[in-house]
Amino acid sequence: MSRSPTLSVSPRSRLRVVLVAVAAAAASTMIFTGSAYATSITPPMGTARVFAVLGASTVTNTGPTTLVGDLGVSPGTAITGFGPGTYTGSLHAGDAVAAQAQADVGTAMTFAAGEPCNTDLTGQDLGGKTLVPGVYCFSSSAGLTGTLTLNAQGNPHAAWLFQIGSTLTTASASKVVLINGVKPTNHCNITWLVGSSATLGTTTHFLGNILAVASITMTTGATSRGGMYAHNAAVTLDTNHVTTCRSVSVG
Repeated sequence: MSRSPTLSVSPRSRLRVVLVAVAAAAASTMIFTGSAYATSITPPMGTARVFAVLGASTVTNTGPTTLVGDLGVSPGTAITGFGPGTYTGSLHAGDAVAAQAQADVGTAMTFAAGEPCNTDLTGQDLGGKTLVPGVYCFSSSAGLTGTLTLNAQGNPHAAWLFQIGSTLTTASASKVVLINGVKPTNHCNITWLVGSSATLGTTTHFLGNILAVASITMTTGATSRGGMYAHNAAVTLDTNHVTTCRSVSVG
């Protein structure tokens, strides 16, 4: 099965072009106010929705990682470290199901890259901020040190989209928390579009789906309520816990 195009000719350059083009948003403040964005900014995940982890080249694991959802890789076939790692769903190593899921990830990435930026946070750390629903962009890298608070403002369809031009990195013990949510599944409407690679530091507690053009690394003890989708490279795990949004219709 051929893979659908993702972010045009060069995924990374396509994403950067989009982010630069929309980066004329107003200056940010510590607590942002504005209209409550609904799920219209949440990319349709298609068949990828059931995957907790989906890599492109390989998926490697060290330690007793637990995945709630499917585990897959495509177009590569190598998945190692399960066990000691475990998963509750199905395993798809280079098969048609994984290929279709990667194609759906590509569609989701194109959708996310095309959304207009609401607030440009380039050069700012996400730690210590409280953000209402909306689209937030970084023309290059994004970092999180400490706590990022997402305020759903009582909206059951509250959604956040982060468009990151290059890398996403979290420091050890960082966390993303959701407040004033109506549904326990509000985290399924949090999307991180990453132009190259994402790295979650040790014992990070993360929320939302990560759609990375290249690779994803979860270091020791990092957890996520939201899937890990690496579109062109590897997913590397180490004693992690990842829960997919498989039971929630988000697109």
